[in-house]
Amino acid sequence: MEAPVIASARRDLTLTAAGAAVSEFGNSLSLLVLLFWATPISPLLVAAILVAELLPFVLGAPLAGMLVDRLPNRRLLIAALVFQGGAIATVAPLMGQPVFVVALVFLSGCGRAIAQPCISALLPHIAGEEEATRGYAWLSTGRSLGSIAGVTGGALLAGFFGHPVALLIDGGTFLAYAVMLAFVRSERRPSGTHEVRPSALAGIRHVRQDAVLFATIVGLAFCVGTVVVVNVADPAFVRYVLHGDEFVLGAMQACWLGGILVGNRVAARLRTVSQVAHAIAFAAVTTGIGVLVPAAFPFFAAAGTGWVIGGVSNGVHNVALNAVVRLRTPEEMRGRAFAAVGSMVIGANLLGTTAAGGLLLVIGPRAVFALGGTGALISGFACLVFVRRALKREESPAEAELSPN
Repeated sequence: MEAPVIASARRDLTLTAAGAAVSEFGNSLSLLVLLFWATPISPLLVAAILVAELLPFVLGAPLAGMLVDRLPNRRLLIAALVFQGGAIATVAPLMGQPVFVVALVFLSGCGRAIAQPCISALLPHIAGEEEATRGYAWLSTGRSLGSIAGVTGGALLAGFFGHPVALLIDGGTFLAYAVMLAFVRSERRPSGTHEVRPSALAGIRHVRQDAVLFATIVGLAFCVGTVVVVNVADPAFVRYVLHGDEFVLGAMQACWLGGILVGNRVAARLRTVSQVAHAIAFAAVTTGIGVLVPAAFPFFAAAGTGWVIGGVSNGVHNVALNAVVRLRTPEEMRGRAFAAVGSMVIGANLLGTTAAGGLLLVIGPRAVFALGGTGALISGFACLVFVRRALKREESPAEAELSPN
């Protein structure tokens, strides 16, 4: 009986990862199209689209986590994907109305805010608890391949068919993912028997009360909040420092995305809490190094090398983040924990993105890279210190209680 079970798990995991690739292709395509469309209208519209996409993760985390911990996850994920697809497809005929576009992007973000913790909580039931980290690596690899396809082929697709058609195609990718999930047999069915009155804020409290998890997530959030400034400064760095064009910008993004694929494979080998937590801290350090390389050596070869290093670190973070939450969270509240962690990391992303716009008004892109890289480096070393302290206290609780400090 074991061989059929393993074959079924692999089949479900393959369907899930392939669907994530298709969906992420659509996400990258729609973001590219919407930013291209919004740029000549107003920089404020560009910022509004980016904020509308991410804000639901921060505001809706408690509700999203509650839904994931109360409803069958595969069915909930399918519903969220259909909702996302409908919202994005509806943008196509309304591109002459920026207010409606931003509102629909926000609605799509609401669906995504549910889908992200949902797939994170469901995946251990697909791959099995022992192989969950490898499953997260498969999922992240699928997303990375979809992003690469969206970044490299999205512009050509949008240029050939036009923006509205490209958005309709994006809506279709969500529906395709939903159809693929309909053939997945695994399901997570929260029983709700562990809590008399499940709390929407239980995930946030859980993260705060777990010293190892809190140190890891806060360190990662600070890393993301500091290093995300390079996303805003990247086009200016390519144009004014490297004296490159759109091709150079695309090549640098491809270097980062290619590094993510390597990082996914590295992180798939992680098994214990100590390994995963240390990997997140070390990856924050190497992220800082990767960003500081082009700041110190403003040449394309150095920038590409730095972006590969940053991408590998990003890939490790993508997998290890899911793994550490799974390892430190009781099964019945994983939906709320994943949602809470997502709100912290994406909230840091929003703050960093907002700060980057102001920084570029007063300093150059190379200096922004230097600040972002230094911030990530400091965050990584601080995370490493606090993670080691938390693990040491956990390994010797009696000694920690007797300590005068």
